[in-house]
Amino acid sequence: MYLTVTAAIAIAPVAISTGTVSQASTHAAEHTVTHAVKHTANYTKSMHINCAEASAMCTEVAHSNQVFGHYVGHDEPSMLFYSHKSGSGNHMSYNVTLPTDPSASDPNLPNKSYQFELSGADWFGMAICDTQSDPEQVKTCPRDSDSNILDPAISPKHVGQAYMEMQFYPPGWIQWPTWRVAVGASSCSPTQWCAAMNIDSLSLDPVTGKTNNPTCLAKAGEEYLNFAFITKNGKSQAPANPLGSTNKTFTPGPEDLFMNPGDHLKVAFTDTSSGEKVTINDLTTGVSGSMTASAANGFAQIKYAPTGTSCTAIPYNFHAMYNRSSTKTRVTWAAGSYNVAMDTEIGHFQFCTGPKQIPATEFGLLANGNPTTCPNGDMEGRGINKQKPDGDDFFCFPGSEAPLYKVTGCTYTNTGFDGASYQRLWPDGNTKMHPTPFQFTSPETGANYNEQYAQAGFEADLPAIESTCNSGTGAGCTLIPQTDEGVPAQFYPFYTTTLKGGGGCKWQFGNDIPGEISNYGQNAQYGQLLQQSYTTIGGGSSPSYEDFRGLIPNPCPQA
Repeated sequence: MYLTVTAAIAIAPVAISTGTVSQASTHAAEHTVTHAVKHTANYTKSMHINCAEASAMCTEVAHSNQVFGHYVGHDEPSMLFYSHKSGSGNHMSYNVTLPTDPSASDPNLPNKSYQFELSGADWFGMAICDTQSDPEQVKTCPRDSDSNILDPAISPKHVGQAYMEMQFYPPGWIQWPTWRVAVGASSCSPTQWCAAMNIDSLSLDPVTGKTNNPTCLAKAGEEYLNFAFITKNGKSQAPANPLGSTNKTFTPGPEDLFMNPGDHLKVAFTDTSSGEKVTINDLTTGVSGSMTASAANGFAQIKYAPTGTSCTAIPYNFHAMYNRSSTKTRVTWAAGSYNVAMDTEIGHFQFCTGPKQIPATEFGLLANGNPTTCPNGDMEGRGINKQKPDGDDFFCFPGSEAPLYKVTGCTYTNTGFDGASYQRLWPDGNTKMHPTPFQFTSPETGANYNEQYAQAGFEADLPAIESTCNSGTGAGCTLIPQTDEGVPAQFYPFYTTTLKGGGGCKWQFGNDIPGEISNYGQNAQYGQLLQQSYTTIGGGSSPSYEDFRGLIPNPCPQA
């Protein structure tokens, strides 16, 4: 936990709508567009993801209001996998079936939904070495080594850490790179899925509380991303690091791997001499793609220089941090407790309906630098869930700009817990109205990807993002979050298992679905409050509740 951190990013005021704003939504609206987002003219030369603005692409930081100087939250229900086998922390494979959506006709029916509305990204993750990232106490990080395990309660001298998220993006809505850099998730194609490797790092020394220098924060951000699409030739289409990245880095092209809804995939990770490599084999089409987190692909560290004005990208091969995956292998600045994990990024979409028109903008930003909002006179939500817009209804886009699913919506973090993700719109077997689920097998490790992980876990970072939760004591933390109306959310999605569709046991995310084996208690699967230690100013540590977590023997090994 970071007790005092001075934000070094310029903050601009946000114009929000004047609907009824409760504590939760006010909490989300306290901060706004940073200097890096506001000056959109710079994006033509150097674009970078702004994690300080609740981007759906970024790893959730513990105590974000103390790290960034304002609240940032992401809702990330996750599956965790643990194994004592050597290599299980850096070498594994999954089988995946991509969701399919209902027809594009009548897209605004009150009970109709699409994958982009429910989840901006589905991803597989892994802890990664980065000697220029938090905690800035050790300048070495041996790759693939459990010698890197260190609890902040024992010492702050953990090796530098990053987190890799290999993300899948659904089709059909506002296209890249129109608003990806501002906030939330978007689509690479009107009809096809794409994927990208993201590596999140944090320029912060938690012992001194010092961030990188202001000049570098403005250029790269405090939490920054290396980003590259999965390409058919394994080469990045432009530099991946935030100082070298350009509009082309975030613009899908013919060299990228595109996948059809319903395709069956083999997704494999392995640590090579050039860095961690992900390979996706589309078993349905026979087309493959890959990406390696290598200096050759433009991946780089951002040099931590808390004084001065320098900002330097250091070419770097990013390697996996740990040998095994256990409850001790974590990134100690992240809210999540995990190393090897699968996550569904939810809570980044709210419907906006009514007669008032939202202007079409490049990044969801008006000429004065403020984000677009759901206008007064319109309503957030749909059907019986309609109400006046409030403080988390911004970065909004008109459905007329979407190539396929003509739905108008807002993409900021929905801390009111009343957006699409918190309605009964998730996969439930009704494929005419709801998408099919994102399905994936438990990972397998070993030289031939045939060794099972012994333990599985369910995790939700709700304590980190609920305004009702005291993360120091656990008081007010709930498995069903409260809306900005002060009542429990209508719905919170969960993981189930199934044998349906062949290929052995598979996990799937959403609601109860015909043919499932078990729902593991629905929301109860996320278990109990989890207390973890975080480094404090001066080098001490403080326990904090950032997650709920429930662990079970792996009930779903691959066939």
